[in-house]
Amino acid sequence: MIISASRRTDIPAFFGEWFMKRIEGGYFYRINPFNPNQVSGFSLKPEDVDVFVFWTKNPKPFIKHLKALDEKGYRYYFQFTLNDYPKALEPYVPSIGQRIDTFQTLSRQIGADKLVWRYDPILISSITPISYHLDKLQHLSSQFKGYTQKLVISFMDFYNKTEKKVERLEKEHQIRVSDITLPEHKEELEKFADAIREIAARNQIQVETCAEALDLDHCGISHGSCIDASLISCLFDLNLNYRKDNNQREACLCTESVDMGVYNTCKFNCVYCYAVQSESAVNKTLEKHNPDSPSLIHTYAGQFEIRKEISRKKREL
Repeated sequence: MIISASRRTDIPAFFGEWFMKRIEGGYFYRINPFNPNQVSGFSLKPEDVDVFVFWTKNPKPFIKHLKALDEKGYRYYFQFTLNDYPKALEPYVPSIGQRIDTFQTLSRQIGADKLVWRYDPILISSITPISYHLDKLQHLSSQFKGYTQKLVISFMDFYNKTEKKVERLEKEHQIRVSDITLPEHKEELEKFADAIREIAARNQIQVETCAEALDLDHCGISHGSCIDASLISCLFDLNLNYRKDNNQREACLCTESVDMGVYNTCKFNCVYCYAVQSESAVNKTLEKHNPDSPSLIHTYAGQFEIRKEISRKKREL
């Protein structure tokens, strides 16, 4: 199995101690977000885990655990989401200087090939126009030259959760948000994509998109996958028969994996985040956090089958 840690929350930033307890326990429970009574157990033993894929905005608290994972023989790589947005959009992330330093520190420890930089999502607004993003990308790319080989970008998706948060943002801060992926912005988007690719290329970084239906191949930006079978094969010499994850959006090219964690538990509370409804929802969910629970939230009684591979008969959420 590939274990995704996680699309649902920021485990390295907030739940590293819980994660390491699950490593010691050798398993975790995955909860169906649409039916909390549907519980599946999965092994975390080294022989059952092909790779961990860590998603985070701040891996600094987790770096201290990497030696223990290495000693146990686990394989992993990181996706580090690092934008430089105003506080109105990212209220609780560490300072940009701290995050750049953490990025470079992590890269020196695990290698540039195992650290993917995500500039994600790109939100175009009255306070973050295209020129804003190009300035930030220029600065960050220069800081990350030699520290990463890949930049993953995506554009703001207007889910129900994010639309409500954007509406509050526009009302409370008088910030106007626009969708650059609409057909009427095609020429502007392509010029923007060309500029991103050129900035990255100057710093020896390849650019790919994440779960984007729009085609930017002619701009030198290909469709990518965050849980990437080809990258895993290259990094770890694992030529396994991975399959596309059909539980994700149609445009998502990710390889099949199992997600750890629970939605509405990330305390960064970024405006654009699909995994969080609101700050109050996070606080309410975290009241149920149990550091000793195999599921992060709640303690489920009874015994559950601990699977050593993803079921091929039935893919769960």
